[in-house]
Amino acid sequence: MIKIGIVIGSTRPGRKGETVARWIYEIAKKRQNAEFELVDIKDYNLPLLDEPIPPSMGKYSQEHTKIWAAKIDSFDAFIFVTPEYNHSTSGALKNALDYLYKEWNNKAAGFVGYGSVGGARAIEQLRLVMGELQVADVRAQVMLSLSTDFENYKEFKPASFQEKSVNSMLDQLIAWGETLQTLRKKG
Repeated sequence: MIKIGIVIGSTRPGRKGETVARWIYEIAKKRQNAEFELVDIKDYNLPLLDEPIPPSMGKYSQEHTKIWAAKIDSFDAFIFVTPEYNHSTSGALKNALDYLYKEWNNKAAGFVGYGSVGGARAIEQLRLVMGELQVADVRAQVMLSLSTDFENYKEFKPASFQEKSVNSMLDQLIAWGETLQTLRKKG
């Protein structure tokens, strides 16, 4: 059984990502074919990238990097829950991604975005980053609108059809995650 990390991609006070991630987790844990865990980048207190050697070399010197690397290495796939800030993902998520390299390689990713246009532009930015990190991202994605999935732009009340979007993304993510797990075991 593969293990999937649901990564909360914002550290901002008043963020909506934690509520969204918990909703994803509640849907996901009904499945019998994967394990799921919430991963809050806020808990790792990662400063702006402070490793003197490029992550692709795998020689981490900072304790916070080693802890982050061990956590990410424990997963076979990821769901990135991302806000859209200025047509992109959050700086905190991008920084957390940049800290590591091999721990991301040959794994799968799905996306849940939220924002004025469902986080679509943040997801597109993340897809570019995933290519460089050798992460296979799935096509199905969940896009939550601040105007229709959040009452008064604050309280998370997703439209009923959104659960079907989550399950479509999970179907693809689990299939890719299992396949890539086999590939990593061969290496």
